Amino acid sequence: MVDDDESVRESLPDLLTSYGFVTRAFDSAEAFLESDDFASTGCLVLDVSMPGMTGPELQIELARRQIAMGIVFITAHADATVETQVLKRGAMAFLLKPFTEAAIVDAVTTTLGKA
Repeated sequence: MVDDDESVRESLPDLLTSYGFVTRAFDSAEAFLESDDFASTGCLVLDVSMPGMTGPELQIELARRQIAMGIVFITAHADATVETQVLKRGAMAFLLKPFTEAAIVDAVTTTLGKA
């Protein structure tokens, strides 16, 4: 998962781990790109708005590099235009914070094809 909010980076991986998912958290899109951890990433939970490279910009960069992975976007700000754009580019879900535990677990499960 990639989110600049420390509380989200601490709580969301704990939640997903409790459901059996293996997680790794990054504080920026740039940190995720530098990790070169793409082969083991089946689902990227990605914040829309971050300093530096935004979530949608990371989505575009991954496509440019021909790196395919399912993406679940999370955001604190509803934006129908951004939602439409990222879903058209292949994102699996767009969740508005605060989302329910069931919503994020379902989105990740579906993205990983475990549904």
